[in-house]
Amino acid sequence: MYSLPAACAALLAQLTQIDSPAAGCRALTVPLESGQDSLAWLSAQPHRPQLWWQHRNGREQVALCGAVQRYSTLHQAELASRHLPANWRIWGANRFEAANSFFFLPRLMWRRDRSGERLTLFIASDLSLREDALAAARFLRDLLPSRPLPTMQGTLQQRLRQPEAPEWRRRVATALADIAAGEIEKVVLARTMDLVWDRPLPPEALLAASRRANPHSYQIMLRFDNDSALVCASPERLWLRQQKTLLTEALAGTVARAADPLHAHQQAQWLLEDVKNRHENALVMEDICQRLQEIVSGLEVMPVDVVRLRNLQHLRRRIRGKLRNRSDARCLQRLQPTAAVAGLPRAAARAFLQRHETADRDWYAGSVGFISRQKSEFCVTLRCALFEGERVRLYGGAGIVAGSDAALEWQETENKMAALAALLPC
Repeated sequence: MYSLPAACAALLAQLTQIDSPAAGCRALTVPLESGQDSLAWLSAQPHRPQLWWQHRNGREQVALCGAVQRYSTLHQAELASRHLPANWRIWGANRFEAANSFFFLPRLMWRRDRSGERLTLFIASDLSLREDALAAARFLRDLLPSRPLPTMQGTLQQRLRQPEAPEWRRRVATALADIAAGEIEKVVLARTMDLVWDRPLPPEALLAASRRANPHSYQIMLRFDNDSALVCASPERLWLRQQKTLLTEALAGTVARAADPLHAHQQAQWLLEDVKNRHENALVMEDICQRLQEIVSGLEVMPVDVVRLRNLQHLRRRIRGKLRNRSDARCLQRLQPTAAVAGLPRAAARAFLQRHETADRDWYAGSVGFISRQKSEFCVTLRCALFEGERVRLYGGAGIVAGSDAALEWQETENKMAALAALLPC
């Protein structure tokens, strides 16, 4: 087992053995001593992009630093993965519209799982492996020592909501009128809250607080460049693919979760029996199954259960099937956006959002994860904050169906934004 400085020195020594002038790829791996904080290390590094990812089951953490290659769509990333070793992962995110994505093959990966901790350096080139090995050596020499995570200190200058409550009520009323007219069955309306500070806040500090406060969620920080980053604490898997086996889920229907366990249990039982919430979840489940029929065989829907988070509880149905052809780009096209974040029918709901939503959803309600030939996994980008300079933008959405109440849906969006807002120095 190596300390972090010793691991980097060992990787540099291995790089000297790579002298091939031909195209190729290579992964160099050394084991790491346990007990070191990969997020604190990552926050100290000068290289971009960066991604820190923890699975919602808590059994895997990954810190990624730098990029060997970048891709602007999942389709491009999938094509590239076909020429890489089966277990190499390309990581990134899809915007809500998924037309302009952000994917990269990392230069350096710090991974922790059941097998322990290890540091892996990736070298890949279509021209000269030797040249990329030299670039990787320069990358390693630029790495900085780990330091304590920065703290969130700042003075709030502005708090801007879009829409405000009166406009929200108007949009809900318009949606309910369209539902009553049979034009749509459901539409998910989103709100944003911009918090503007006197200085940029460190996204790593918010992620560190979220790790403690929001267990059982995917924990993600994707730093695109020096000025922008996405932090996400999502409870929802978009899909998991292992070879051709596909697992997805319908997560829709929400109630608060009280601090008192007995009260929280009563809320969960109410959620399981509430007609409106069960109907909302059933709409999402049926839409997913319909969309997957052409690309998946043997669809199986599990019984409904309740996902319990820190301040919210959701209804969930898991869905399993076998892909006829292994294609992550096709999974994305079929599954994003789900009815849980857009509505039904999907085309009509998205047309409604284009007419009535003024704020750009950007990465919100998109997806973050990885692909490889062996496996892919993406979560839906919910409970997220977008950092851009001094601004932190929070997002929250609520599904509007027949019988929805504007005040209750407003409170649902407030509860969802509170997952991260409560951790900021507001």
